[in-house]
Amino acid sequence: MHSNRRVAGFTLVELMIVVAIIAILGAVAYPSYIEHVRKTRRAAAAGCMMEASQFMERYYTTNMTYLGGALPNLGCINEVSQYYTVGLNGAATATTFTVQGVPTGAQNDAKCGTLTIDQKGTKTKSGSASNVAQCF
Repeated sequence: MHSNRRVAGFTLVELMIVVAIIAILGAVAYPSYIEHVRKTRRAAAAGCMMEASQFMERYYTTNMTYLGGALPNLGCINEVSQYYTVGLNGAATATTFTVQGVPTGAQNDAKCGTLTIDQKGTKTKSGSASNVAQCF
């Protein structure tokens, strides 16, 4: 007894075409996703650096000097610590301070590198990005 029913399903060629399409989409999407994650982490670190800078400004308002000013245990520093080391770059002087964010691990990229903010609000980066706005 032969049945003339055709078995439904995918051929191996059809399956391989689908796998190839998914691989191509993944190869395009994954680098974009990684860059988006880096930008998000960088933005979190920049926000934390601004919070630290604001603390130093409040310290100056109270003491009329940055000398002796040390960052407290800001919650944001712990939040970004897997990807950035945020803190004062050296000791503050009477009239100046610099807060820096040093990337670590997977966040360490050549585009922005170490980020800094000083007492005037001047933002700098050590990486190859064409302007600082790409990093803050």
